[in-house]
Amino acid sequence: MEPFIVSARKYRPTTFKDVVGQQAITNTLENAIENNHLAQALLFTGPRGVGKTTCARILAKKINQDGNHKEDEDFAFNIFELDAASNNSVDDIRNLIDQVRIPPQVGQYKVYIIDEVHMLSSAAFNAFLKTLEEPPKHAIFILATTEKHKIIPTILSRCQIFDFRRITVQDIKEHLASVAKQESITAQDDALHIIAQKADGALRDALSIFDRVVSFSGENLTREAVTENLNVLDYTYYFNITDLVIQNDIPQVLLAYNEILSKGFDGHHFIMGLASHFRDLLVCKNQQTISLLEVGDKVKKMYLEQSQQTHHDFLIEALDIANSCDLKFKTSRNQRLLVELCLMQLSSLTAQREKKKTNKLKKRFVLPPAHFIKVASQVQEKLDTPEQPHNLETPAIVKEKQIEKIQDLPPTLLDSKQTIEQPQIIKQEVTSKKRVSALSLKSIQKKQQLAKEISKKSPAKEHLPTEDFTEQQMITHWNAYTEIVKEQGKYNFLSHLTMNVPKLKDGMIHLEFPNQTIKLEVERDKFELLTYMRKKLQNYNVDLVIDVNELQVKRYAYTDKEKYDKLMEKNPNLGALRKAFELDI
Repeated sequence: MEPFIVSARKYRPTTFKDVVGQQAITNTLENAIENNHLAQALLFTGPRGVGKTTCARILAKKINQDGNHKEDEDFAFNIFELDAASNNSVDDIRNLIDQVRIPPQVGQYKVYIIDEVHMLSSAAFNAFLKTLEEPPKHAIFILATTEKHKIIPTILSRCQIFDFRRITVQDIKEHLASVAKQESITAQDDALHIIAQKADGALRDALSIFDRVVSFSGENLTREAVTENLNVLDYTYYFNITDLVIQNDIPQVLLAYNEILSKGFDGHHFIMGLASHFRDLLVCKNQQTISLLEVGDKVKKMYLEQSQQTHHDFLIEALDIANSCDLKFKTSRNQRLLVELCLMQLSSLTAQREKKKTNKLKKRFVLPPAHFIKVASQVQEKLDTPEQPHNLETPAIVKEKQIEKIQDLPPTLLDSKQTIEQPQIIKQEVTSKKRVSALSLKSIQKKQQLAKEISKKSPAKEHLPTEDFTEQQMITHWNAYTEIVKEQGKYNFLSHLTMNVPKLKDGMIHLEFPNQTIKLEVERDKFELLTYMRKKLQNYNVDLVIDVNELQVKRYAYTDKEKYDKLMEKNPNLGALRKAFELDI
């Protein structure tokens, strides 16, 4: 039985062309070798498993190739690897410096690869400075590290730095597909994509995960096997949860989350995955950002379909709620309740949005001007229709019949008393082409002119009721009106109406306010108030009289002299007492 070799070693690149995801660095190194422009001190830095040591070995082998070498020759005598994690003392560096002085027996260069160089002590770094700055012409140093910030600046300034980047999910997936093909393993695209995502940009980790999953599932690599073996929450759960959230189905959302917990998944892992799912849906809303979606073609189609069912504002709010839950998760004492509360808030977003939209439409709904023109024209037509009076009918009886005609109109046309009484005036006002600002002087003049015309053409007040009423009745209806104002949300107007109790004097309602500003604000809504009170009191002669009583502000004594003068006003003998005892203030 042949010994098993892990894929990370078995498929380790032997040439720069085989290196995955580091095209810029490999091209630079190849051009430097061809043009004899290679520095003697190189620093390879980047995350784990992205090819730093591999590129160092390929470079060490390639610089000694002169065209006469054997194909399988590896120049092992010319390559020295030092693990700085275990050889980090000054003595280890001194031994290295002593070896550097000896020229190579075979080939042109001796290459020293120092891995995890950031683990060297400060003394070892300082001992290495001079040799690194002026090495022998046959020596090349390649330093590799995952933590460049831990290396002292004097070392960095002597090296040519190459920053290795994380390998993309697509590159890892393509490499895994190539390995699976060479190993005669059937692998689903989604399964390889999940492994590539789990590797987090490290190809070595991806190959290790690949070996582990193959050992579990055999030669047929499926998405279900990968998610089960890696304890990864399948993306179908997130699609299902999002559908339930859109439908505002809170009970089913909670049951789905309970199912996820029962399968052994962590709540924190779930909420982070849900936030990422909302992010991916948001990315799909715009054609320019679809490229940021790192998923397979099949899953991308599912994201595109679900993104059409969600609103942009909904996804922004959902991301905010999920992210807030993620931040609070570790400090929460009841973590399950925290996630459930988050899911309930998410499930209520669309319902709240629809409710707000409905309320907004109700508040903004007004009858169009055409409706009032129609009202005015129909009322005027009723009034102008000639009717043959009987011989016994007097002009008063004819007028009463006209009023009855108006009352026979549909209820929708009788909503505004002013519309019925003054159809011609309203028609002229509505059909006016030039609009005037409500806060301009022209607007005020126009309102005053309209009020005069209404008062001239309004029916005689003797036809309106003028019943007597008591002050108590007046206060009762006044309090009822304040409740209406409160329901309308006019809290500023409400505070003015409840500031003082109204008084009844000579059949008029009297109010008293401390300043002119409040008087003006109340007079602004005076028409609606009087209309309500006249109707309830059945007295259309009643009016509102507002008085302003600016009380004198008391002046208080603060200094010692002011206090003394204040006491002297009350008791003049205090001055004689002060003189007798020669007291100071």
